[in-house]
Amino acid sequence: MASGSSVSVFDGAPRLSSLPAGTRAVVRRVLPDGTGRAERLLALGVTPGAAIDVLQTFPGVVFRCDETELAVEPEVARAVLVEVVDPQRS
Repeated sequence: MASGSSVSVFDGAPRLSSLPAGTRAVVRRVLPDGTGRAERLLALGVTPGAAIDVLQTFPGVVFRCDETELAVEPEVARAVLVEVVDPQRS
């Protein structure tokens, strides 16, 4: 992670949990978390290449993935690695 950055990264990619509301991104990878929750995200369409828009970050992470709006706990959002397309879309 770059010095002074507040975005959590893994393998060079920021995590969904660290993005502010209003960010547009593309899913790069969903990490298995041992609970099956990450696998459920994949079943709901949160797959590599899917477009996401972060709508809310507290108390949970709410995001739109394609045409589906999802709300997940921050721990689950940490399993989603993304590539930011537009950090602060208007």
